[in-house]
Amino acid sequence: MRATEPEDSPAVGGPPPEIDAFVGRAAELAALGRALGTARLVTVTGPGGVGKTRLAARAAAGRAPRDGVGWVELAPVRDPRFVEHAVVAALGLTDHTTRPPRGTLLAHLADRELLLVLDGFEHLVDACAGLVAELLRRAPGLRVLAVGRRPLALTGERVLPLAPLPGDDAVALLRERAAALGVDTADDADVRDVCRRLDGIPLALELAAGRLGALSPARLLERLDDRFRLLTGERRDAPPRHRTLRTAIGWSHELCTPAQRLLWARLSVFAGSVDLEAVEYVCAGDGLAADDVLDVLSELLAQSVLAREESPTGVRYRMLDTVRAYGAEWLAATGDEQRLRRLHRDWYLGLATWCELDWFSPRQAEVAARTETELPNLRRALEHSLAEPDEAHLGQTLAGSLWFYWAGCGRLSEGRHWLEQAVRAESGHEGARLKALWVLGYVAVLQGDTARALGVLRACRQEAELRADPVAVAYAEHRTGCLALVSDDLPRAEALLRSALARYREIGELNSNVLMGQVELAMARAFQGDLPDAVRLCENVRRVCERHGERWTRGYALYVLAYAAWADGDQAAARALLVECLTGAHAFHDLLASVLTVELLALVTAVDGDAAEAAVLQGVAARMWPSVGLPLFGSAHYNAPHERCEALAREALGDARYREGLREGTALAPEAALARALGRPPRTAEATACAPARPASQGPGTQEPAASRAHRGGETAG
Repeated sequence: MRATEPEDSPAVGGPPPEIDAFVGRAAELAALGRALGTARLVTVTGPGGVGKTRLAARAAAGRAPRDGVGWVELAPVRDPRFVEHAVVAALGLTDHTTRPPRGTLLAHLADRELLLVLDGFEHLVDACAGLVAELLRRAPGLRVLAVGRRPLALTGERVLPLAPLPGDDAVALLRERAAALGVDTADDADVRDVCRRLDGIPLALELAAGRLGALSPARLLERLDDRFRLLTGERRDAPPRHRTLRTAIGWSHELCTPAQRLLWARLSVFAGSVDLEAVEYVCAGDGLAADDVLDVLSELLAQSVLAREESPTGVRYRMLDTVRAYGAEWLAATGDEQRLRRLHRDWYLGLATWCELDWFSPRQAEVAARTETELPNLRRALEHSLAEPDEAHLGQTLAGSLWFYWAGCGRLSEGRHWLEQAVRAESGHEGARLKALWVLGYVAVLQGDTARALGVLRACRQEAELRADPVAVAYAEHRTGCLALVSDDLPRAEALLRSALARYREIGELNSNVLMGQVELAMARAFQGDLPDAVRLCENVRRVCERHGERWTRGYALYVLAYAAWADGDQAAARALLVECLTGAHAFHDLLASVLTVELLALVTAVDGDAAEAAVLQGVAARMWPSVGLPLFGSAHYNAPHERCEALAREALGDARYREGLREGTALAPEAALARALGRPPRTAEATACAPARPASQGPGTQEPAASRAHRGGETAG
């Protein structure tokens, strides 16, 4: 007897219901449609609950070929030997002959134009790959849309990875699903936080919407630490693996080998993304050989447990927070969590130490980018160390070693947070604590917090002298001199800075911090009217920086040279130096250098005769200062150029037009503000009569970032 044909139908063994409710995914749907138009095998991959099935159902419904769509749900099939039987059954075929089911399929599909959808095949990948390869070879009118957590790895396969929903689409889905249940939710901060915490995973969002009848978004947020117990649902028409968040993620876990499960659990100690070297250091050993890590990692990538991403520092791997939380439960159950967290902390402490040393080198931009990329993991390492009394000294070392990032890359506020925690910890390791103290004092100086800076630096100096620690004494004295500079005590600032620089020479210290001390001394000299000495000091800094490939401190030296050029009436030179300084500061995300440069650019612009643009630039600076600290440190000397610029602009424009220019500047987005500051071509260097002749106390000054110890190119300070 021959096989019985199924009834004519556009969808045999049809897709899951509820495909009409479709939020977002327009771009992905279009890409899938294009792929189905050009390739005979297309595979949609992604983590559990991300919406692969729904996307495939919508795409299949939109382009059913002549003989329709055959939908095969393979998740319930456990034995690979029954894959072919499942496809036969889904297509509605019956066959009473002795031929195998594959023969039945080949006979049925030989002359048909059909789209075969294989949903949930990931646990049967070898059996499915063999079947699909032969069906495509023997049935020229067949196209296959595979939906799973990994590719089939066949020649000609087009793989379309499906990512979670972006922010706005995630919010829209949550609100729509809640509305369908009779719950009205606003697009507010709590709702957006829920969507962010759930990674934009559609399944998680739909399950969360089901809880909004009983919980407000704020209360839901409070309970998301136990998301697997909270996010269960009663969608009886959903596949069993999608009825709770735990089973959706657990389905992926079941498909993993013991080695893959072990690596998944260990990867949960990381935050954000991670590179291969960190994975190998932290996760290898005790059941997972170092040589096997890459292969196991590749399998987790293939199964969509991990995602690969490109970054400025190279290839990295990212795990969704929900997937990470599942792995963390397994890691805790193994009893190995503390050991893994210590390994994680050790790796990132070593990384921070390397970055600190390499900051004083031509690799400065690479160091800044690497530290920015690794910030989530550095935070986790800080949290772990400062929470453990026996390891607090490592947290102090880590917080202090990142001085270059806190001060030089726009992270003053966060640095202050970690450093305050670090100095409060009782570690018994005074060297680490002294370093954290002077770095904290420095950050407080930059933020304009005079009282805190003075108290911390005094304590650091006293303890360093008691313990005969010449390095900490030098840094404490240096930062106290910096504090005197921004507090307008110029004679004391000069004395302290000269003494600190002498101490640095005595101990053989040369790094960005030492050079910044020279720049600060130059600023003190400029404020006291000795511009030639200021220029001499900064030209020396410039030469040393160029010899060592140091760009960050060099930018502050250029700033002081621009101040001197402005004071001498050379507006063209001042502008060229400021543009170079601002470009470098923006590359490092150094807000302090940026805002000081914009302030001086505004004055140069006013002196050049463009009062309207000067007012706009002052508005740009006014918007930036709240993100830095006390505007112009509350210093009369630093504020004098600002006041001079304002006076010139008000006189030329009148109060109303001046205020209008300020408003325009404060309304500019950061990138537009930068373009505005950099984009104006220099006017001819015909300094107008407004330009003063060498002011003794007018003009902004440099402000520094902090330092590490690059002792003769080398070790960590403190």
